[in-house]
Amino acid sequence: MKKNMGSADRIIRLIIAAIIAVLYFTNVINETLGLILLIIAGVFALTSFISFCPLYPIFGFSTCAANKK
Repeated sequence: MKKNMGSADRIIRLIIAAIIAVLYFTNVINETLGLILLIIAGVFALTSFISFCPLYPIFGFSTCAANKK
């Protein structure tokens, strides 16, 4: 698995995941919408930690500076 996420992309995803988690656990968002957003936040956090987004290769996209030519 080649890295395809740059630093800015990873930081933005982690910030979005943290905001969603805070909103969910303070009951601002709840029920079905809250669970869906919490799952998305988990995916954002996971992809940020491994620096790989599985959708990027499908669309031929990369934000990692090392992969740009």
